[in-house]
Amino acid sequence: MEGLRIGSWIFGFWIATAGWMVAEAGEIRLSGRVTDPNGAPISGAKVVLTSASQRRFEAESDPTGAYSLLLPDAGSYAIRADREGYYVYKLDALAIQASPFELGITLAGTHEMATSLEVSAERGTFDMERSVPETTLSSRTLFDVPFPNQNSLRSGLRMLPGVVQDGRGGIHLYGAAEEQTHHSLEGFQLNDPLTGKLEARLSLEAVESVDASPGQPGAEFGRGTGGSLALHARKGGDQVRYSATNFIPGFGTQRGPHLDNWTPRGHISGPWKRGRAWFFNSLELQYVNNIVVDLPRGQDRSGTYRANNLFHNQINLTPSNVLTAGFLLNYWFAPRNGLTALNPIETTIDRRYRQWIAYFKNQKSFARGALIEAGYSFHRSFNREDPQGDAPYIVSELGRRGNYYAFSNRQASRDQILINSYLPSLQRHGMHQLKAGADLLRVGYNQDVRRTSIAFSRSNGTPLRSVAYFGSGALQQGNYEASAYLQDAWRPRENLLVDLGLRLQWNQIISAWNASPRLGFAWMPTGSSSTRISGGFARVFDYVNLRTFVRPQDQFTASTYFDGADAGVPLFSIFRPPLGRLRSPNALTWNLGVERRLPRRITARLQWLQRSGYSGFTYRNSLPEPQRVADLVDVPGAPLFDSIFLLTNDRRETFNSVELTVQQPLFADYEWMASYTRSRARSNGVIDTNVDEPLIINNNRGPLPWDAPNRFVSWGFLPTFWKNWAIAYLAECRSGFPFFVQNERGQVLGSPGSRRFPAFFELNLFVERKVILRGYRVGLRGGFVNITGHSNPNVVNNVVGSPNYLQMFGGQRRAFNFRLRFLGKV
Repeated sequence: MEGLRIGSWIFGFWIATAGWMVAEAGEIRLSGRVTDPNGAPISGAKVVLTSASQRRFEAESDPTGAYSLLLPDAGSYAIRADREGYYVYKLDALAIQASPFELGITLAGTHEMATSLEVSAERGTFDMERSVPETTLSSRTLFDVPFPNQNSLRSGLRMLPGVVQDGRGGIHLYGAAEEQTHHSLEGFQLNDPLTGKLEARLSLEAVESVDASPGQPGAEFGRGTGGSLALHARKGGDQVRYSATNFIPGFGTQRGPHLDNWTPRGHISGPWKRGRAWFFNSLELQYVNNIVVDLPRGQDRSGTYRANNLFHNQINLTPSNVLTAGFLLNYWFAPRNGLTALNPIETTIDRRYRQWIAYFKNQKSFARGALIEAGYSFHRSFNREDPQGDAPYIVSELGRRGNYYAFSNRQASRDQILINSYLPSLQRHGMHQLKAGADLLRVGYNQDVRRTSIAFSRSNGTPLRSVAYFGSGALQQGNYEASAYLQDAWRPRENLLVDLGLRLQWNQIISAWNASPRLGFAWMPTGSSSTRISGGFARVFDYVNLRTFVRPQDQFTASTYFDGADAGVPLFSIFRPPLGRLRSPNALTWNLGVERRLPRRITARLQWLQRSGYSGFTYRNSLPEPQRVADLVDVPGAPLFDSIFLLTNDRRETFNSVELTVQQPLFADYEWMASYTRSRARSNGVIDTNVDEPLIINNNRGPLPWDAPNRFVSWGFLPTFWKNWAIAYLAECRSGFPFFVQNERGQVLGSPGSRRFPAFFELNLFVERKVILRGYRVGLRGGFVNITGHSNPNVVNNVVGSPNYLQMFGGQRRAFNFRLRFLGKV
């Protein structure tokens, strides 16, 4: 309750002071809104005014699109406004005579003006007015830069300096687990309620931009100690536009002729009613032919089928009332899912997954830039996994055999209501921009899982250990979460921004209020408009994953160890609820950085980040040695237990990084970026202890599985000496990921992460030619993925004593790709 009392006091203080903040006299106020061509607000746009004496005045638009500047006197000013993902707005001279002065600014997205082969408009650069570092990846960059699996937005996110993609395709923002990042779409939470991860798939055409931040940039963002990854949907306009990409299937010759990976996708957008209502619809279909060259012919391939569709709408009920609504559908069918060199067809599963997300938001603007918005979204996920049969599942030093041990059907849901309000900017010892809001979530989870058994054996069939499952795997769990926040962006001086915020969070399972304070600053040294120093700290709480809390209701195991043909006494293992009250997992994040504008529009950034995670959920074995306990499980007598796992707050983790990034937008759509990061990610709970992970773990401290101490990434879309020709590339070099080794009984030897894969290097190099064909714009692109053919394995035989011990498999091989993009009419 202490956090609640502190929060109530701060809320009362700000509400009391808001009434007597008045504007200072003797200055001219310039204000307005920055919007897209449809009148929707654009946040984070930088507005710069330059006087005749070359004095600069800068402001940044808030989430309502509103901005405000105080000018010392009347006169003529040059105006420039820009935002990453949009073209620059310029006025060479604007006469400002009286106060207040209103100026509306419209920024066109990089897709809006791409109606010819040459675009002369200047693209926006990084904004310089944030207290938390943020990197933006525009839709144009996602289209122009080549990356493996070009249809996958997840794969494209690795272009961000702080994002690492692990060997299984997981996305890790600044050293955090995927479920520790707050993912959002149009302001609504996008984390899958089944797993907490970013499971939703969107086509590249559906995304206007992606904003990534290592710390929560404002008190309105919560539920994610790793940071935030915000997706913004593209919008339609008064002009009908359409495109199609990869609509001609390709064929491969690896191990015989076959239909190669094929991902036809496209979009159509336009007006429902010109000037009032618009729609945008993107559709993506995908077929992936996975070939594992390390397996025998005829048993070396699996197919995957996906479909996703985003239908986004905007209706301007009035010029000051904007309604947005959308629906996202995902479907995935993956027969023989999990096929690798160590997992043949018989061990795979047939996976079916579908996801529905709908959202509605109503924004109402008022005088002086005030705005209130309210929205609702629902999220439904369904996942089913069926093994190839019910034969025993066998793990040996040569790999796996038999049929996977678990039949599962899982469902999850989330309903979210949010309210945000933005007050007019106020004056008191500088300018204050206040915003406040609240949200309410209801999350539900249920499963029906039937597990059989797992057998550990030698390659000659000699049994070593068997794991049998007992009890029911049918269960359900629900949770409610609520939060409220207040944020003040205070500018006491022209060159200083101070962000003060407080967020209060509550969830039903923990049954406690948590206070999440935020403090940040951005300072431009006097006389320097090209250097920004920023920093701050935030205490942020994690997303509550219901699958962590249902383990005591799930099945339990009994392990039998063999000495030759002689079987020992079964040793039971069970998960139990916590003995006392739990605390909410949280992290303290500190950041400090400097950005510098260099000649030729080059921006350099040096950033330090430290995150310390506390009170993380983990299950700890409460038994120092095996003992008999009665009445814990539905088994006669008093069975012998070797593990009684209790849910605790004992998990700790740390992440430290130093990042140097250099970026330069060139003319038209050309740009390049290079970044080096030195980092360290550690935890005392590296391997998640759960009923589906029958490993024996004595030491769980070490580097996290996605830890990459050294990482260099660079990408670019560059002009050539020949008109309409361009070169696109993506290069990544990093330390190999850590992995653990185990014995043939499934016991982890040493600490997790005691070994590492070889260093990773990949260079993707493509050439593109844009042509006009019968009145249509077409892009022809060809090149190589991993052109050097560097071996980047992601699977290893980690069983000590195996004849194939430490043999590595998998990874992206050199591949030639050709892509034909249909870009619409000239």
